[in-house]
Amino acid sequence: MVKEAFENNVLHHGIPLQGKQEQISLFFISDVHLRKIDEKMIDTVEQPIHAVIIGGDLADKRTPFSRIEENIKLLKTLGPVYFVWGNNDREVGEGNLRELFHKLNVTIIENDAILIPQTQNECWISAIADATSQNADYENAFLKCKGAKNVVFVSHNPEVFRMVRRNYKTDLMMGGHLHGGQIRLGPFGMHPHGSFSIREGVPTLISNGYGTTAFPLRFGAKPQCHIITLNFEGQ
Repeated sequence: MVKEAFENNVLHHGIPLQGKQEQISLFFISDVHLRKIDEKMIDTVEQPIHAVIIGGDLADKRTPFSRIEENIKLLKTLGPVYFVWGNNDREVGEGNLRELFHKLNVTIIENDAILIPQTQNECWISAIADATSQNADYENAFLKCKGAKNVVFVSHNPEVFRMVRRNYKTDLMMGGHLHGGQIRLGPFGMHPHGSFSIREGVPTLISNGYGTTAFPLRFGAKPQCHIITLNFEGQ
């Protein structure tokens, strides 16, 4: 169980889209918590990454700031880093965390959308504030990218996905939070296992996450991070 908790599993997913022939690659990691990101895992990523997306819970009250900074610096070796709030991140102090992100040039996406730079096809990342904070503003999160062709929506908590799919146009949804149940007995766990599937026509990624809460143990819900390749087929 301890060994499984510290595995490095990079899962690859591909999504076909229409546009100018191009591949846009996203690196998604969530629920790092106290865990130190393994430099050897980062070194295995060979393809160019257009955006590194931290899907919440980069830290919690146990995480020293030196660990947070070290983890961000490793992720920045892959590409520009974008951060979405989780339910535990503010436990280390929101002001201090914002200051660190500013220092390390990490972009916070909070009830907003940003355009991924230096791509041939316009591609947006839209994200809300942590859904449990009561500060999530969906209208604002989609305001800039309303009517856009390629929109990636990120919420730490995937429980909002069904509502978002039915009310907003999005081409990919990504979240974490549930840890895949973290400890599973066969098909049984506190939460559903992570998955990548098509839900109501929308590719949807719910990650098991990279770290752990409470105890550094996993069973039947291996840690994950992800590379998602948006494969634009020439028109």
